[in-house]
Amino acid sequence: MNAGARKIQRIYLTLTLGNTVAASFIWGINTLFLLDAGLSNFEAFAANAFFTAGMVVFEVPTGVVADGWGRRVSFLLGTLTLAVSTYLYFLLWQLSAPFLWWAVVSVLLGLGFTFFSGAVEAWLVDALRFSGYEGGLEAVLGRGVMVSGVAMLVGSVAGGVIAQATNLGLPFLFRVGVLVAMFVVAFWLMHDVGFTPERSSHPLRATRAVLSASIENGLKNPPVRYVMLAAPFSAGVGIYVFYALQPYLLELFGDPRAYSIAGLAAAIVAGAEVAGGWLAPRIRRLVRKRTTVLILSMGVGALILVLLGFTRVFWVALALLALWSVIDAAGLPVRQAYLNDMIASKQRATVLSFDSLIGSSGGVVVQPLLGRAADAYGYAASLAIGGVIQLVAVPFLLASRRQQARADLANTPAGTPEQESPPSSLS
Repeated sequence: MNAGARKIQRIYLTLTLGNTVAASFIWGINTLFLLDAGLSNFEAFAANAFFTAGMVVFEVPTGVVADGWGRRVSFLLGTLTLAVSTYLYFLLWQLSAPFLWWAVVSVLLGLGFTFFSGAVEAWLVDALRFSGYEGGLEAVLGRGVMVSGVAMLVGSVAGGVIAQATNLGLPFLFRVGVLVAMFVVAFWLMHDVGFTPERSSHPLRATRAVLSASIENGLKNPPVRYVMLAAPFSAGVGIYVFYALQPYLLELFGDPRAYSIAGLAAAIVAGAEVAGGWLAPRIRRLVRKRTTVLILSMGVGALILVLLGFTRVFWVALALLALWSVIDAAGLPVRQAYLNDMIASKQRATVLSFDSLIGSSGGVVVQPLLGRAADAYGYAASLAIGGVIQLVAVPFLLASRRQQARADLANTPAGTPEQESPPSSLS
């Protein structure tokens, strides 16, 4: 990696570190926070569903911002929007507000995250290619997952400890403060290179063009399409599981106010992300096809969720949670690299945002569905049901594999027959 690429990587890792620390202050206690505000399980996960609905609604319009005004502008708008909507969440908790207001502000939170989705990853890939980097993307993206895991470890543990020492609302104020700091950092460090924004004076026309490009370069591209169609089942279940584990583990632990245990659960997921990010490029050296990693990650992860649904021992549940997280994290950089190697630079942010949109659409349906299952049958049963839903993603990944895309074999380990096949071009 040359000096220019190393600089780009450092900026990317800095942005990832700060944003994840900010976000993760509440990840370990968010469900407990909503329940403490007076919401039922169904209402709490319905609020999360409105968050993902906000991501669905705003993914394409914010994709216009990323492609038309620049990835830097998109990132800066994301930090401001997320800071304001997080503070509004804190106010709703103080006021014990009715569910309607939680739904509205949850949509705004979703808007904040859509400014990040696709834009940061597209900024990284374009900047790396511009700097002359020609290596595999798994290595850089894997480091991003590792840094994200460390940041999540720090933020989630701190959030749980702060909540137990004070109250469930203070971690939200910490998130606001870090997001404001990240706005300053990104304004100073992040600049669009290797990409020229195409500004338009007609936002609606630009939105239609982005949506059309997303379909043309995403859903109409068979290997990309099938990866995208798998996302609603995996992403929807993954979001639910992460937040359901908080009350589930407290239930197994036997103390509903042990908020630090909820933070511990998020910390284990964070530590597993570090391990998974470290493993991803090493697994790729051993496995010839990226889709092999994706299929195994999805299938084994689903089976672990089913097992989680049947355990009643706290420490066994923690061990299964750690294993599930490592497997999921190891598959993420491989999935990112697979998609990026099938998308041209001009449409990168657009298609990645559209991929996030499709994944979020699954969360809109899956979260309240599993939340209702938790009300009716308990958290354990809802996790097992979630595992079954996640298995539905596997046939779509098999379909993507059958397309024999060059990206499936990109950066294949030396010495294998497929290694001689040229990777897909990144224009």
